[in-house]
Amino acid sequence: VQLQASGGGLVQTGGSLRLSCAASGRTFSYVMGWFRQAPGKEREFVAVISWTGDNRYYTDSVKGRFTISRDNVKNMVYLQMNRLKPEDTAVYYCAASKRLSYSGTDFDSWGQGTLVTVSS
Repeated sequence: VQLQASGGGLVQTGGSLRLSCAASGRTFSYVMGWFRQAPGKEREFVAVISWTGDNRYYTDSVKGRFTISRDNVKNMVYLQMNRLKPEDTAVYYCAASKRLSYSGTDFDSWGQGTLVTVSS
């Protein structure tokens, strides 16, 4: 699976952004996730969605603000981010896995990352 993330940018506190991830290759039944890495910090899990979309999980810090979704016809995954905070500033990566997991080690395909900067 090849992944291409886009949609990052500079936004003020309280603003919104929607990240997109275009997938190609053998995408059938893959679980899709978003991770992020802030400057000087380790990569962390943000959200994950099952193939059918029936199961979605979020890290606590983004619950109620971020929404992960997918369109399997278009082979796209999205991360709608609302009420953004400066601590959301990071490079965001989309990733694909054959299992529903919060761990980055279970994801075997990664996009190149897109930078989100939230100004205070």
